[in-house]
Amino acid sequence: VQLVESGGGLVQPGGSLRLSCVASGANLDEYDIGWFRQAPGVERAGVSCISSSSGATKYVDSVKGRFTFSWDKAKNTAYLQMNSLVPEDTGVYYCAGDIGFFSECSLDRRMWDDWGQGTQVTVSS
Repeated sequence: VQLVESGGGLVQPGGSLRLSCVASGANLDEYDIGWFRQAPGVERAGVSCISSSSGATKYVDSVKGRFTFSWDKAKNTAYLQMNSLVPEDTGVYYCAGDIGFFSECSLDRRMWDDWGQGTQVTVSS
């Protein structure tokens, strides 16, 4: 499986971005997808994920109500819509994937096997 992210960039506080992750070689009916971010000097941390078996999504508290996970299985693509962005959202955003076994996905980065190269998101005025 190859994961390729896109959609990052520079945005002002309060603005929006939509990240995309193309999962080549994956069957999204059996493959969970997660979004993680890493700020300078900080460990990579989970932002959102979706369980392929249940369709249930999970979000870290700091993005609830602002970020929305979606996917287009016909395009093998996952999306992260990010609204009301704040400077603390700045970082490299990574798409992660793994075979889905459970009805609940995990935001623990140690639980994911496949990773994209990352896309930079900078929120600044």
